[in-house]
Amino acid sequence: MGSQEEIKIETDFILLRFQNEGTENFHVNRHVNQGLIQFHFGIKGKAKFIFNTGGYALDLKEEKALLFYNPQKELPLNLEIAPNTWVISVLISIQKFHSLFSSESGNIPFLSDENKDRKYYTESDISPSMAIVLSQLFHYNLNPAIKNLYYKGKGYELLSLYFNRSEDPNAAQCPFLIDEENVVKIKKAKEIIIANIAEPPSLEELAGQVGLSLKKLKMGFKQIYGDTVYGFLLDYKLDYARQLLDTGSYNVNEVGLKIGYSTGSHFIAAFKKKFATTPKKYLMSINITI
Repeated sequence: MGSQEEIKIETDFILLRFQNEGTENFHVNRHVNQGLIQFHFGIKGKAKFIFNTGGYALDLKEEKALLFYNPQKELPLNLEIAPNTWVISVLISIQKFHSLFSSESGNIPFLSDENKDRKYYTESDISPSMAIVLSQLFHYNLNPAIKNLYYKGKGYELLSLYFNRSEDPNAAQCPFLIDEENVVKIKKAKEIIIANIAEPPSLEELAGQVGLSLKKLKMGFKQIYGDTVYGFLLDYKLDYARQLLDTGSYNVNEVGLKIGYSTGSHFIAAFKKKFATTPKKYLMSINITI
């Protein structure tokens, strides 16, 4: 099931969050005003931008960022998002953007005088420090009253890290994450717990399997994914449970067992806490007969 959310940070500064946890491609079509710079970040999975009514396509790969800017014509957002894919996009006007970097514009290629009226495109890697901010944008769990303020701060932080090319691009909040090898190990840990969703290993076992100390595993996982190992797994399990219910092929008890709940009441309580409804009522709401 694909979803999208628009967060207006300021005038001419918009953040878009796309998530496809379904089994089919999710298509997004959106008008984008001329003069807006587009930043697109592939957090996981893969997506594809389609231009000229299908005449040209450009892939957005996992852990890659794309920047588009064309002052001569509009670049509508025509995006095909594959299953199990997360994407964050930032749209900001050239005027707003230039005001942020006016004293530093010489360090930003397309803001130079000779390029300001030319179209611009580039692909780059998402650094570990950027990956942390992107993950935090997906795992917001603070007071709703400060949500916009939080996103505003993270939006500016993301742009500053994107253009932090002349300095250390891997300078993360957590010094441990400067080591790319550790980031790979943390991602491997995530893959292991997802592959063993019903019977995940203990934290000690998981740390041993990926070659990290328990402290580094816990610290690094929280930094990259914005949650504890088991907190992340619980969210993942319940999202997966909802997908299973959507298929109409399983009853509530079967879904609970598939994601590791031996007691139905525990599954129902966890599901209700996350989705504010019981699995049975959720099934009824999507017109599936139990």
